[in-house]
Amino acid sequence: MAVDLRALLEESGAILTGHFILTSGRHSDTYFEKFRILEQPHVLSVLCSELIDKFKIECPNEMLTAVAGPTTGGIIIAFEVARQLGLPAVYVETENGIKTLRRGKTLPPNSKILIVDDVLTTGTSLIETQGAIEAAGADVAAFGVLIDRAQEGLSLSRPLVSSYKVTAQSYAEDEIPDWLRQIPAVKPGTRK
Repeated sequence: MAVDLRALLEESGAILTGHFILTSGRHSDTYFEKFRILEQPHVLSVLCSELIDKFKIECPNEMLTAVAGPTTGGIIIAFEVARQLGLPAVYVETENGIKTLRRGKTLPPNSKILIVDDVLTTGTSLIETQGAIEAAGADVAAFGVLIDRAQEGLSLSRPLVSSYKVTAQSYAEDEIPDWLRQIPAVKPGTRK
């Protein structure tokens, strides 16, 4: 039975409307509160299952070694995707401002890694995580995100799959429309 992902996200409280300053610094009238997804295992499980199904369609011949995600939300997603695939999870953390594998974690050379994260806007987190995986000697097979809100023109070096794709306009500081400027801005998220 197909699940209405939009309804699931709305019911979970993950889709918010207002005036938001995104992690990227851009402004939007739509925000996805990933922690409403991450704190509800049944919602996360459905979205991760959808992501896996799309990965298998997009990359049918790719044999994965592990699933990696960046702290904080990405590691929870990496765990659940890895659990569903029967693979190990790899956690990428920030040390001295750089994403890296820590705590003595190593990867066998030429490992095939699926990098997963929560919400895609600019791709910065995925690209930084890719750098950490490749610095450890492994290969990135593809990227997967729960919610893809990136605007047209985003180019990644590997295939991208998402559980849910949405068109959510975002604006640079000097492009904010008057109707959005009239709403007080809030800055949710984890990056400063």
